[in-house]
Amino acid sequence: MTMLRTSALIAGLFLSTAARAQTAADARASLARLGIPAAKVAVTLTPAQDARYRVQVARDRVNVTASSPVAAVRGVTQALNRQGRFHAAWEGSRVGALTGLTRQDSGWIVSPFGYRAYLNTCTYGYTTPYWGWARWEREIDLMAVHGVDMPLAMEGQEYIWRALWREQGLSEAQVSQLFAGAPFLPWERMGNMAGYRAPLSPNWIEKKRVLQKRILARMRSLGMTPILPAFAGYVPEAFAKAHPEARIYRMREWEGFPGTYWLDPSDPLFARLAARFLKLYTAEYGAGRYYLADAFNEMVPPIAEDGSDTAHAQYGDSTANTAATRAAALPKEVRDARLAAYGKRLFASIADAQPGATWVMQGWLFGADKDFWTRDAIAAFLRDVPDKRMLILDIGNDRYPGIWKQTNGFDGKDWIYGYVHNYGGSNPLYGAPDFYRTDIAALLADPSRGQVRGFGMFPEGLHNNSLVYDYAFDAAWPSGDMALSPWLTRYMQSRYGSSDPALIAAWRDVVAGVYDTRYWTPRWWNQRAGAYLFFKRPASDAPTFPAEPGDRAKARAGIDALLTLAPRYRDSALFRYDLIDLVRHEASLSLDDHVKAAVAAYQKGDVTTGDRETATITRMARAIDRLIGGQQETLASWIGDARAYADTPAEARRFEQDAKAQVTIWGGAGHLGDYASKAWAGLYADYYLPRWTMYLAEARTAALAKRPVDDAAFTTKLRAWEDRWVADDHAYRAAAPADAVGDARALMAEVARP
Repeated sequence: MTMLRTSALIAGLFLSTAARAQTAADARASLARLGIPAAKVAVTLTPAQDARYRVQVARDRVNVTASSPVAAVRGVTQALNRQGRFHAAWEGSRVGALTGLTRQDSGWIVSPFGYRAYLNTCTYGYTTPYWGWARWEREIDLMAVHGVDMPLAMEGQEYIWRALWREQGLSEAQVSQLFAGAPFLPWERMGNMAGYRAPLSPNWIEKKRVLQKRILARMRSLGMTPILPAFAGYVPEAFAKAHPEARIYRMREWEGFPGTYWLDPSDPLFARLAARFLKLYTAEYGAGRYYLADAFNEMVPPIAEDGSDTAHAQYGDSTANTAATRAAALPKEVRDARLAAYGKRLFASIADAQPGATWVMQGWLFGADKDFWTRDAIAAFLRDVPDKRMLILDIGNDRYPGIWKQTNGFDGKDWIYGYVHNYGGSNPLYGAPDFYRTDIAALLADPSRGQVRGFGMFPEGLHNNSLVYDYAFDAAWPSGDMALSPWLTRYMQSRYGSSDPALIAAWRDVVAGVYDTRYWTPRWWNQRAGAYLFFKRPASDAPTFPAEPGDRAKARAGIDALLTLAPRYRDSALFRYDLIDLVRHEASLSLDDHVKAAVAAYQKGDVTTGDRETATITRMARAIDRLIGGQQETLASWIGDARAYADTPAEARRFEQDAKAQVTIWGGAGHLGDYASKAWAGLYADYYLPRWTMYLAEARTAALAKRPVDDAAFTTKLRAWEDRWVADDHAYRAAAPADAVGDARALMAEVARP
């Protein structure tokens, strides 16, 4: 029996044990919420040693036998998907007529993975901070459609942290200044910073407490095994000052934020705090099996005995910072001993407080800072943790592939393979279906993979590129030909209600031109974030911005073909949605070309060309903004969700400003600004365009005066404008255009102009 099969069997034992407490009614209820009447479905749950289902369709009835409610939902929706009768996505759903169904027997469909994991710690900042139960209920049902059974469940923890720190003697004033604003909490939870845009509303904390109970109840009822939070060592500054005798280190200044405080796991306080957190958490939300504790997420471990190395440690995405750390320069035996002790004690703090529990950590750090996390350093950190009591989420294989190979499958530890794909909730169109298919197949065939327990998608943000997630989860639980053409045929039939060779040919061009990109490289460029050049803070280096990934000719050919087919698919709301998204993306790339041309022209003193390009930029940005007014998310909807979460006018204003800050200026003195840049109606016309308009006006003035633009002075002025924009209470509205296809066609004609 292979190692992969063994791990799948172990995972299946836990799933089947949980399934005995669940009922077929849980699966039928999920299907009913998805629009599939309970009368059409019969569900039988049969415990199994792996995740599996079998679907039989006859006489317009769907009968599924499955190992869990999740597997049952996956099986039924996949069967109807294959008959073109069902599709569910972030952008909307389509349920066709459930009569005249073709007879079918799927046979047993067995996932090669024990678990299908989902979500990222950062999703809880970039997407979910203002979600209520209705939105979470929908997302959990969508998880079941994808066969997800191991989601990260990070809501509701501030209620526990507040109780813990109150017990430890922090005053109400200290506690109120501890928590960051709602959209920024993930980075406080991971110890990167503290108190950014504090205080956090007590009403928000209470709503999330109630919400988490409903989330966990629903996840568990469907047979999911949620990953819960645990104590990783970060303590408030007030606590650190109150315990000068403790081994507490001041950590590095992540992205320009003040350094945070980390308690050494060897200090007796660590185990006490960890145990108390889990006791409080369990009393409120129930016990779990998997607990996430990320002690060093983009933070360098203190290796020197006195922790003196932390203040000078450098860390960051290797594209932005490749400097070696002082910590890495310490003697290997010192480093390895300290790292081994950290790993052993972090695990013990969870295992001692929650017997039988498994320590979960994200493996992002191993790829993001290769200067510190060498092969030997990783081995030292993992070596004293029991293999079957640790689970590494190897989330970054689209960005940092092959870490598992360099570590011999993480040296025997259980781990989950997957991709982040989405960074910051930013939404350029990209993803690589064929890469996922071949990459997952190569993993499954590799004898050195070790104890891989599952597959996961770990997006930092949701609501975009749903095709990518549908394909990736299909590849992780295959039940048909995954080659692109047959998969697209099934996908379009289910998503739009019909398909034809011309549609598939158009989408093949779209995939080749747009989606054949596994990582969107322009998101970091010259120390600035932003999905497109138009989303980045303006500067004189704009003309040197590299060409974005993709094949523009194929993309335009595919989009033009879809525009031609639009009358045939005029009744499909999801067809229009996809078409608008593709046109928006291609027009944004064209907009970047005009930005580069305008800045270059002014730098050459060619004011006439610069003015012409500036006029085009203004026209196109406003046209894009109008075109996407009916898409799933807009600046207006994001602000509206934030305000709706409030109980008072003051809260509504505060939540609105935090929401605006998150998608624009958030960060310290580092380069996080525009990291969560969004291709949303409202932002194109009212945020990105004014910034470039201001810069191009400066560039024009400089051209006439035959001098360069003072970028530093402009950035100072721009930051002040951005702060005013966040504080402004301007009301935003968005609406779908009356003739979206006509507007898309007109915009593509603009794109085609030389």
